[in-house]
Amino acid sequence: MKISKVNKLEGIITVPADKSITHRAVMLSSLADGISEIDNYLDSADCISTMNAFKSMGVNIIKEDKRLIIKGAGLRGLKKPQANIDAGNSGTTTRLLSGVLCGQNFSSTVFGDESLSLRPMKRVIEPLRLMGADIKAKDDNYLPMTINSSGKLNSIEYTSKVASAQVKSCVLFAGLYADGITKFTEPEKSRDHTEKMLEAYGADIKVSGLTVSVKKCEKLYAQNIKIPSDISSAAFFMVAGCIVGNSKIIIKEVNINRTRAGIICVLKKMGAKVTIQNIKDVSGEEVADIEVLSSSLKAVNINEEIMPSLIDEIPVIALCATQAEGTTVISGAKELRVKESDRIKTVASQLLKMGADIKETEDGLIIKGKTKLKGAEVDSFKDHRIAMMLSIAALIAEGHTVIKDSDCVNISFANFYEILKSICR
Repeated sequence: MKISKVNKLEGIITVPADKSITHRAVMLSSLADGISEIDNYLDSADCISTMNAFKSMGVNIIKEDKRLIIKGAGLRGLKKPQANIDAGNSGTTTRLLSGVLCGQNFSSTVFGDESLSLRPMKRVIEPLRLMGADIKAKDDNYLPMTINSSGKLNSIEYTSKVASAQVKSCVLFAGLYADGITKFTEPEKSRDHTEKMLEAYGADIKVSGLTVSVKKCEKLYAQNIKIPSDISSAAFFMVAGCIVGNSKIIIKEVNINRTRAGIICVLKKMGAKVTIQNIKDVSGEEVADIEVLSSSLKAVNINEEIMPSLIDEIPVIALCATQAEGTTVISGAKELRVKESDRIKTVASQLLKMGADIKETEDGLIIKGKTKLKGAEVDSFKDHRIAMMLSIAALIAEGHTVIKDSDCVNISFANFYEILKSICR
């Protein structure tokens, strides 16, 4: 993709549906009794991996316009897949699905693409083994991963070393099948969509501070759900609106769940003109329109306390920091090194090519602003969030920017470039 500097951004846009909620809605609807309807789902590569996984186990999933109609198989009605399950590039599919597979009475193997095969799975293997699961993985940490399941699990009280919604969700899904009450405690609050949705589907779940507990479940009940727009996708346009001069963007019906909305807090601390409008409840999630105007920005410090609520937005926040007066320090973000790419390294190396004053640390980045960016040939490393961040950077860079493997945006945001083009002036 070749992108040139623009004069301003202007328009009202709608970004795709929330990826995290789509994954969970597909999974829980597949495990529920009855027919669920999911309105405004995300039809992206990652979510298709989740749909295909459950289709391979006998779940009837029909696409109808912007809706999914899912006839659930029930918690214990999944069938052994005829072939190994391909999770593609999706860590969410892999980790959450592993908790479900441990509760079945058949064996299964999950594999993924080159990138996913380098991402750590020991973080879910460890608690699942404590629950009695028989799991084998490459080097005890990587895909392919084989789960030899008897369907018999015991409950545990598990304290996680990382604040990870994927690990939490995996353990809670396995807890649906485990005798007794399964408890999961995390060091900081991670996104809470799984807790909200398990309750909606009829599970006996309780939240107390940083601990979530779930009882063994006999039945989940089908639901009709409308999925709001994804704040992780909106984040690119929020930052674009801040850093491109003379801009005004309104992003419609975005999920502003407090466990996901860290970027709003950070941008406001930086002095961004961000306004939240028309707040409402949509299927148990807080949703609002977000207006963003061009802003004069100042540097901030971002640490591990807020990291779970904006971990996916750090690449575009780093770009924002290049246009802020002063030195921004990002720490407590070591988790970025095991995403689709090593995002600490890729953000630093590619923004350096564009003239940013940025340095990587073991667990974050140090960015000095304000700097003028210049067009360059840059590499997405097939990481969708890096490709989108570099595309926004290109809007303010002198000359032209060429982004290698830009089509990886399809992982989460298939019409990203179409929407971007529509607001460029």
